[in-house]
Amino acid sequence: MTLAVAYSRGRSGIDAPLVTVEVHVTSGLPALNIVGLPETAVKESRDRVRGAIINSYFEFPMQRVTINLAPADLPKEGGRFDLAIALGILAASGQIPAGRLAEVECVGELSLGGELRPVSGVLPIAIQTRNSQKPLILPKENCAEAALIKDIDLLPANHLLEVCAHLNGQKSIVVDEETLALTAEVESIDFSDVHGQYHVKRAFEIAASGAHNLIMLGPPGTGKSMLAARLPTILPPLTEQQAQETAAIASISDKGLDVANWLKPPFRAPHHTASAAALVGGGGNPKPGEISLAHNGTLFLDELPEFDRRVLEVLREPLETGHINISRAARQAEFPARFQLIAAMNPCPCGYLGDPSGRCHCSIEQVARYRARISGPLLDRIDMHLEVPRVSREVLRKGSAEGEECSAQIRARVVAARNIAMSRQEKTNAALNAREVKRHCRLSDQGHELLEQAMDKFGLSHRAYHRILKVARTIADLAGSETIEISHLSEAIGYRRLDRKAD
Repeated sequence: MTLAVAYSRGRSGIDAPLVTVEVHVTSGLPALNIVGLPETAVKESRDRVRGAIINSYFEFPMQRVTINLAPADLPKEGGRFDLAIALGILAASGQIPAGRLAEVECVGELSLGGELRPVSGVLPIAIQTRNSQKPLILPKENCAEAALIKDIDLLPANHLLEVCAHLNGQKSIVVDEETLALTAEVESIDFSDVHGQYHVKRAFEIAASGAHNLIMLGPPGTGKSMLAARLPTILPPLTEQQAQETAAIASISDKGLDVANWLKPPFRAPHHTASAAALVGGGGNPKPGEISLAHNGTLFLDELPEFDRRVLEVLREPLETGHINISRAARQAEFPARFQLIAAMNPCPCGYLGDPSGRCHCSIEQVARYRARISGPLLDRIDMHLEVPRVSREVLRKGSAEGEECSAQIRARVVAARNIAMSRQEKTNAALNAREVKRHCRLSDQGHELLEQAMDKFGLSHRAYHRILKVARTIADLAGSETIEISHLSEAIGYRRLDRKAD
């Protein structure tokens, strides 16, 4: 046989489209050509595949070999097609059965000695292969990640010879259960580490219950970063669908996927020198940025005014839509980006505005310029604004008389409030649209009067009006109340400290 077909998977955003590897061996001067829009790493596979076949004691055909990677208009990248190309050459030259090759999909990079090396983006590949109902041959080091997908037939191998023995029916590949064993890390941080700051902890509980965005304003050393780092410890675990979405993004990124902790909500904290491309994603072949890596989790931006203003403005669209579109001349990609934004900032450039010691010497103009680095439209999209003051020395030394609540106690209340919201509307309160807000966040006449007075006094926008209602709905859920009471609404209004009058 001079023509053989193997199946592999490419990458387009977080999708893994099918790539058909066609290998044709014909008479002529010895040569190996790869067509189908391959990048440099794919073109170099000719040398890796030749070395792997020869060092695995097979015969490399001394004829003209043409390899077509279809579809032709899909860019191909990386070494993930090495295994499919090698198997196609062996099948086209009659060294393994071509019929068995058509029954499987395969992915993996080959060393010159024939060993299979792991590749990135295996989770999206596993999802698509499961949907095609075919077994997936892959490097053994990628098996634990692919095994996160249920009802998939995996064939992990360490060497090209193992794959060929399986296809020849000589020795079947079996899954080693030890390879799939996962050991989750034990949490080393807890909310009980934070002494005092009870109103801040309360705000974090509300934010976690409703997935609300939150910004903290306070001097250095008051625990803003410490509190933000502990937010994931009170968040509910991801559902299987959410975990697969988040893990698929991590799988295709340079960061990689932490398989053992894949059910934990992600927590991303980029430095304030991060560029817009690093935050939203980009590149000639678009890759996800920090906002997509934080999908279904938390994005923490410390020292918010120190970020470039143009970088912050790119957050406005994904905060509303929950996804980001990246367009380049030759490629377009869409990545999910439904994250919970937690931000922190100082009250002034030196950080000590209002300190009793009087150490702040910032002028009114300096403070105004500092806070103006955060635009009104961005601030308007943050549900809760919170002041984080210093704690007293006594509380810092001894903690509270009753002891500090641990994350497990707070998480139990968060999970109960989330369950109420999900049973009522099948989404978090922060994700409610305008029509759903009217349906699920009804107020009494007294409540409407209070909210309208707050809008006039603080110059709140219509967006802020809806966000106050969403936060009030979450507070009511935490209290187990079916209706939003005046006390719930008053507390929600109190979390809009940084709003400014519209121009």
